[in-house]
Amino acid sequence: MKHVFYCDGNQKKIAWVIQTDGNAIEQLRDHADIYLDKITDEQSRFIALHVGVFWGIGRFIIKNNDTVSIMVDSKSMFEHLNGDKQSDDSFIQNRSVFISQIVEQRKLNIECQLIDVKDNLAHKLLD
Repeated sequence: MKHVFYCDGNQKKIAWVIQTDGNAIEQLRDHADIYLDKITDEQSRFIALHVGVFWGIGRFIIKNNDTVSIMVDSKSMFEHLNGDKQSDDSFIQNRSVFISQIVEQRKLNIECQLIDVKDNLAHKLLD
């Protein structure tokens, strides 16, 4: 099955949207106290990606061998996810390890696409 996954975050909240077969599931969460007002927006986006994919698996939306098209509006996140550029941020590196483990364990096919912020459905939830 194919899913389109949007994620975003800021210093207070994370959001993600999973589109599957014309249906969209939107989720918005406050950051846990350990992250609230202590992380960058970029770090928050990686948390949203990690939590959102994990949540999608736990809710049986994303299943083994599915294809997940990740839509990101951050060029640096896009480059990092595609393996074109490594982040100097250890928090992002650690989060990427967790994301890679989930992808590997579930044998997910990941595609990344860089989009404009106006097209990021998760960003709209943060407004």
